Amino acid sequence: MDDITQGISCNSISDISNICGSCSDTTTTEICANCGKEGGSLKSCAACKLVKYCSRDCQIAHRSKHKKECRKRAAEIHDEKLFKGPPSLKEDCPICFLRLPIHTDGSRYKGCCGKVICSGCIYAVAKRDEDALCPFCRVPTAMTDEEIIERLHKRADADGVLAIHALGIYYSERKNGPLDYDKAMGLWEQAAEIGHDASMTTIGRSYIYGYGVEKDEKKALHYWELAAMGGCSNARYNLGVFEHSAGNIERALRHYMIAVESGHNGSLKQIQELYSEGKATKDDYTKALRAYQKYLGEVKSAQRDEAAAAFEGFKYQA
Repeated sequence: MDDITQGISCNSISDISNICGSCSDTTTTEICANCGKEGGSLKSCAACKLVKYCSRDCQIAHRSKHKKECRKRAAEIHDEKLFKGPPSLKEDCPICFLRLPIHTDGSRYKGCCGKVICSGCIYAVAKRDEDALCPFCRVPTAMTDEEIIERLHKRADADGVLAIHALGIYYSERKNGPLDYDKAMGLWEQAAEIGHDASMTTIGRSYIYGYGVEKDEKKALHYWELAAMGGCSNARYNLGVFEHSAGNIERALRHYMIAVESGHNGSLKQIQELYSEGKATKDDYTKALRAYQKYLGEVKSAQRDEAAAAFEGFKYQA
């Protein structure tokens, strides 16, 4: 796991007839899968949706007969949701209007205005102006821990799920003060409840490595799956690594292919490795390369290249 990264029988009778193409009659009768009772307020099995029951007692009585079929269909439904792709794309930089790169060094969240700005635009303004100003709102950059926390709290109270997530990162990584994983986890859970996929990914990472919580692989996978279905390529990559390590190559490849479509370089490297080992086809690797090149074409710019060349922390591709 060293490669891990940080953003659950309806019986019906249908008789359809069409006389001279002018009229039709459709009749559908539903019955309880256990006792055969027809109609009424039948409720579907919550996990598989394949069968219906007239009561809780009938559902319990039928469980031993239905369990195998139910688990199989529930797993199929889960995978249909999990492997749906490609993921959602990152928004554009509000200054240069180019797509933001997924690499963490390729952009910065600004607590002053709540905008995510690409490294190229940040570097261009820093090179031009003597004062460290926000490229978007022109407010001086916060220089102390107190200023950073104050701005993030204000932004979080106003509208910012990104600020809530950033606060969690700050409390878990800050250099000028004690780390507070409990506070960080609480903030990430708050952001995850709103649907922030990067926070879900970070919670999963905490459970894998035991950062502030007891290690729990099952919980980690749960949060990564939620994040991947929300469009997080890092979570998708982590799932690919997990399946790869378990020997589930087909599932790993599916995860990697979805992640590389959003520009995840690590996934491209994993597909290359699978191809070199004869576990992925040439077509798989070619498709992945084309997807990654398409992504680079959307995020690349001379300004971002200049920033990356000048400062290691501004690299927008691995």
